[in-house]
Amino acid sequence: MLSRYARHLVASLVVGAAVARWPQMAGRWVSNVARFFTGVEIHPGATIGRRFFIDHGMGIVIGETAEIGDDCTLYHGVTLGGVSWDKGKRHPTLGDGVTVGAGAKILGPFTVGAGARVGSNSVVVKEVPPGATVVGIPARIVEGVAAGEAGHAFSAYAVTTNENDPLNAILKTLAARSDESEAHVAMLIARLEALEAQRQPQKRTGSG
Repeated sequence: MLSRYARHLVASLVVGAAVARWPQMAGRWVSNVARFFTGVEIHPGATIGRRFFIDHGMGIVIGETAEIGDDCTLYHGVTLGGVSWDKGKRHPTLGDGVTVGAGAKILGPFTVGAGARVGSNSVVVKEVPPGATVVGIPARIVEGVAAGEAGHAFSAYAVTTNENDPLNAILKTLAARSDESEAHVAMLIARLEALEAQRQPQKRTGSG
């Protein structure tokens, strides 16, 4: 049997540990309750700025060391995740006014610059300049939105119809050149057929 002093010491240690961990336990509890009712999982260690807006929040995950600036917008299915178990900064930082489209994943301890936009279902694994728009897997900068041009108008789902994807531009160029080549080939075939038609009467005259 433990002495009264030993029991008192054990009880003090248990209560002290519980009190010390109470803020963390409370944060976890609130996070789990919020996830149950909303489908949004925000780690209590994340830093979130003012006027943060979540639209259709189901499936959003925000990691422990993520930092979100003011006036940011996230759509459903967004993940601000890490790529390692190392202690310290593991999750992304979003500057002010960043918009992240539905299903996008931003993975790693880098910065998405102020006013940047991440297109739906993109996977971002490296830093994004301020004001830029990125799309694709892995995400790439889309031309037509100048880097550093922060503060542009809000765009739903982080995409607009006037952006010029460099890969699409290359494909369009290749398609245009293919059409030109086909036209040249058709012209050559037509000339050969014309020459062949001219030679036919000559063969008949020679044989007669």
